Amino acid sequence: QVQLVESGGDSVQPGGSLRLSCAFSGISYRTYDMGWYRQAPGKQRELVVGISSDGSTNYADSAEGRFTISRDNVKKTIDLQMNSLKPEDTAVYYCNAKKMLGWRTVNYWGQGTQVTVSS
Repeated sequence: QVQLVESGGDSVQPGGSLRLSCAFSGISYRTYDMGWYRQAPGKQRELVVGISSDGSTNYADSAEGRFTISRDNVKKTIDLQMNSLKPEDTAVYYCNAKKMLGWRTVNYWGQGTQVTVSS
């Protein structure tokens, strides 16, 4: 059974930092691309940063230079370090794991963790 469990969401002031963590089980990082997405109220879910099975990363422009993704292959966690947070970073953050199975994409999602940036 695949499980993705996020933690670390909180309320912080602008300019602050947070570290989100996603503990995954039932999948292997060797065969799944993983990443963090977010969804703000009234907006579509968007990619924040992805990390492929080979370790290469892909940051959204909004995250570049402020956020850092890391993967611990022993602990089976994907962390997202977020610095210099802005009010527009406020959203529910979701951990994702996906891979291609033939012609279709298999996606797994965590339950999400709320990040609120406000003064």
